[in-house]
Amino acid sequence: MHRTGSRIGRKLRTLGIQLLAGGLLLGGLAATASAQNFELKVSTFLPPNHTFQKALVAWGQELSQKSGGRLKLRIYPAAQLGPPNRQFDLARTGIADIAVGLHGLTPGRYPLTDLVTMPYAAPSSGTLCAITGKRLTELAPKYLAKEHAGLHILWMAVTSPLMFISKAPINSLADFKGLKVRYAGANWKAIIDKLGAVGLPVPPTETQDALAKGIVDAATFPYEGAASFDLGTVAKYSLEPGVASATFAVVMNEAKYKSLPADLRKIIDETTGPARAEWFGKMWDDAEIAGKKSLEAKGLKPINMRPAEFAKVKKALSPLVEDAIAQVDKRGLPGKEFYAAYTK
Repeated sequence: MHRTGSRIGRKLRTLGIQLLAGGLLLGGLAATASAQNFELKVSTFLPPNHTFQKALVAWGQELSQKSGGRLKLRIYPAAQLGPPNRQFDLARTGIADIAVGLHGLTPGRYPLTDLVTMPYAAPSSGTLCAITGKRLTELAPKYLAKEHAGLHILWMAVTSPLMFISKAPINSLADFKGLKVRYAGANWKAIIDKLGAVGLPVPPTETQDALAKGIVDAATFPYEGAASFDLGTVAKYSLEPGVASATFAVVMNEAKYKSLPADLRKIIDETTGPARAEWFGKMWDDAEIAGKKSLEAKGLKPINMRPAEFAKVKKALSPLVEDAIAQVDKRGLPGKEFYAAYTK
């Protein structure tokens, strides 16, 4: 009986040692996983001198600092990983972990988001990027997640209202007649059509060459974008105020986001969202001022239409907003509700 008890005791001790070793092994594996380093590939189609590049670099430094060097970004600007109209898909398919996409480059795929690009659409508090980007990011979880399926929205960005940057002055509604205008997005195509101009979907990176060769006579850009793509060397006029904005989103592959350790996801969450959109928007607002100065230094001359002519432009464009909202509502989407929430 004593020998039997001894054998049982030895087996129990052996089992305890095995369980302890297993626990230590699992604990070690968990610790190894949590201590693992991650480098996320970030794709943009924008040039290295663009404000988005500067913002991504600054955000990457913050991620690295907060994670003790475990989470870093490797940024690929200037469409190195894929063309401008594929940026969202690069993140969705995992070719990139994070991407900066322009919704207007994929017409019809983001109908609710596109309502933000309607003529003179903005929150009642103003058109500054810090205001518009923050507001759109606040609304994204409720309204925009479905049309960004497969993507985790980090923050949204709304440009300053785009102007017509042109080779010849535009002083009246009649001056738009037959004008060849570079645009991005179905809403801008509708705007250009309503004004009697001819829209051409030229990629941002090819706009300078298109202006230089006379393929287009004008292009729709904010000052910051026009300066980044060096349009001041070929275009000499801008029409103020801007008509409509363009929307961007910084998105992450949903599966990649969920695969990160909880503490790293927490860092990403804490450094993105509405606060990050406002932070970036302020950078963009500063860049808009600097971009205008840069273009003016190259000879660009801003033009303000006479009030009577400007009233004609607004009247010509006013039906577009109601029509766009109605079309979105017909698709079973909350177009009217979303637009009211954004412009509140």
